[in-house]
Amino acid sequence: MKMKISALLAFIAILIIPTIQSCKKYSDGPVISLRSRTERLANTWKVENYKRNGTDYTSLVSNYTETYTKSGDYSYSWGSLTGTGKWAFQSNDEEIKISGTDNQSSQTLIILKLKENEFWYYYMDGNDRNEFHMISN
Repeated sequence: MKMKISALLAFIAILIIPTIQSCKKYSDGPVISLRSRTERLANTWKVENYKRNGTDYTSLVSNYTETYTKSGDYSYSWGSLTGTGKWAFQSNDEEIKISGTDNQSSQTLIILKLKENEFWYYYMDGNDRNEFHMISN
């Protein structure tokens, strides 16, 4: 009897695990979260790692921070440079569009990971890929 139950549990696990993994929204994101995407994003983030085309430039942006609010406000700070704008999810919540940031055109961030204390994204600047690994500040 125990063997039949173990076999049944193993069979159920084999069926469920791929289903759970397919629920994963971002390539490096959490499988399941009890907090909404907006709640996870609403935070002040600081740079843990920054790469441009695979080359590490973290030391150049070590004091850079970004703040996202639940109401859609966005701000950044990099030494004496600061700016504000608005943010919104787009493309089935896989991207963030930032707009109205101090006379700049809008920017689209492609989300790689969005956890309560980690936010990874990249954006393209022409042919250059700028990837940020942010942690809660």
